[in-house]
Amino acid sequence: MDHSGHGMMMDMPPFTLGRGLEFSGDPFFMIGCLLGLALYGWGVMRLRMRGDAWPVGRTVAFVLGVLSVWLVMCTKLNDYGMVMFSVHMVQHMVISMLSPILLLLGAPVTLTLRALPTAGRGRKGPREWLVALLHSRYMRIITHPAFTIPLFIASLYALYFTPLFDFLMESKTGHIAMMVHFLAVGLVFFWPIMGVDPGPHRPGYVMRMLELFAGMPFHAFFGIALMMGSEPMIGTYMHPPASLGIDPLEDQQAGGGIAWAFSEIPSVVVLLALAYQWYRSEQRQSRRSDRAADRNGDKELAEYNAYLASLQARGR
Repeated sequence: MDHSGHGMMMDMPPFTLGRGLEFSGDPFFMIGCLLGLALYGWGVMRLRMRGDAWPVGRTVAFVLGVLSVWLVMCTKLNDYGMVMFSVHMVQHMVISMLSPILLLLGAPVTLTLRALPTAGRGRKGPREWLVALLHSRYMRIITHPAFTIPLFIASLYALYFTPLFDFLMESKTGHIAMMVHFLAVGLVFFWPIMGVDPGPHRPGYVMRMLELFAGMPFHAFFGIALMMGSEPMIGTYMHPPASLGIDPLEDQQAGGGIAWAFSEIPSVVVLLALAYQWYRSEQRQSRRSDRAADRNGDKELAEYNAYLASLQARGR
C-alpha cells in the first residue's frame, strides 16, 4: 500500500536515527547537490590556477551547506518525513534555516563573479548578465525586508494552516517544489542579513539584526501553536502507518517543539557571523584610515597643530 502516491510502503519500521540516516537518494536533490559542489569546486580551482586565493573557511561553509541539504533530502529522513510530521519539521528547519546560512557564508556569487571571464568591451557574457541581475529592480524587490519578512512568515502559516500543504504532499513533484521553496525563501531572507555576497539591499549591521529578530519570533509562535494543539492539525499526518507505532498528536507536538527550538539556533549562528563581519569591517576601515594618514603625512594633525600655533601667536 502506497502513501501519497510516492510508492512508499505503509509498513515502514519504527523510526530510529540509524534508519533515518540510511541512504535513499532523491534524484532531484542528489543531482542538485553534486552539481553545486562541482561548480563551486570549478570556481575555486579556476582562481587557484591563475594564482588567486580563496578563503578555506568559505569553501568549508559551502560544502557543509550542501551536505546539510543532502542529509535531509537524500537519506531516509526524506521517506520518514512523508509520514511523520516531526521528521518533516527537521527537514524544513534544516533546509530553510541552516542550509541557507552555510551556503551564503560560502559566498557562491562572489566566487562566480571572480571565476567567470569578462566578455570584453561592448559584449555581454554570463558574468555581465549576473552583474545586471544583481543590480536589477527585481533583485531590489525580493531582497527588501518588506518582501523577505512577510514571505518568511507566510511560508509557515499560509502553507501549514491551509489545504495547500496537503495538496503539495499528494505528489512527488509537489513535495520537491515545497522543499525547493523552503530553501529559496531561506536564501532570500538571510542574504541581505548576513550574506557576504554583493547585493542591492545591504543595510547597516544594526538594521540587519533588527531584520533577523523581526522574523525569528514567528517561528517560535508557529511551534508553540503546534505544541498546544489539542488535535492533529495537518491532514497528511493524521493517519500515520500503524507500523510506526506513533500517536499523530504527540508527533505533531514533537514537530512543534522542533520548530520552536530551531528558531534559536540560526539566530545565534547569524548573530555570531554578523558580529565577526562587523569586527572585520571596523578593522578594514581602521587600516584604510591608517594608510590614508600615512599617505598624507598625518595632514589633519599637522593642520590642527598649525591652527593651535596660530591661536597662540595671536594671543601674544
